[in-house]
Amino acid sequence: MTTHRRHSAEKGSHADSMGTSTSRIEGARLYLVTSPLGDANAIANDLADALNFTDIAAVLVRFADADDAAVLAHIKTLRILVQSNGAALLLDGHAELVAPAEADGAHLMGADQLKTAMAALKPKYIAGCGGLAERHDAMAAGESGADYVMFGEPNGRRPSFDAVLERVAWWAEIFQVPCVGYAETVDEVSALVDAGADFVAIGETLWRDKTSLKTVVGHLTAAEAVS
Repeated sequence: MTTHRRHSAEKGSHADSMGTSTSRIEGARLYLVTSPLGDANAIANDLADALNFTDIAAVLVRFADADDAAVLAHIKTLRILVQSNGAALLLDGHAELVAPAEADGAHLMGADQLKTAMAALKPKYIAGCGGLAERHDAMAAGESGADYVMFGEPNGRRPSFDAVLERVAWWAEIFQVPCVGYAETVDEVSALVDAGADFVAIGETLWRDKTSLKTVVGHLTAAEAVS
């Protein structure tokens, strides 16, 4: 990743949403998740490479320091890079900082946190929801106005991958709200697409490694071609 490419990203136009709505999405797209950030500059070049390599729907930025000033500084470093490449910039929590950070929305953990955040986010910003341990929790998030639900993210003890697939397939068959399936390995990507995930989320171990990211995109493309 060169300095010129980062500068060129700053000149691009901002795509204003990740396409979430009450209708199902055509084909699955990638959703990147960062590790909790201590220094946003440490990932900027690799993130730019990933954004330039393939279509990315959204980037969820997580924070090691919950201090508001630190969060805003991290977002200032990454915002133009992410948005000018057509991806939505989502904050991990911190719904009250979405507007001042000029982000596109927030990812909340659980239906209760989602409900609390809705006043700060709606109708302008994306409100996503993860940490959904039970079917009831997912349905409560959907009924509360979530723009998407996420299954399988490494939040504490992750359920078995078979359980994640079952939850994604159940949601995709019944509900119109888009769902995100979290893939911990490249081999999980195509299975999530087959199960009906609208977005496939991957962490830094996959998107910061060029070979792994290329394989992920290959699995995603192959799964879509078959479907």
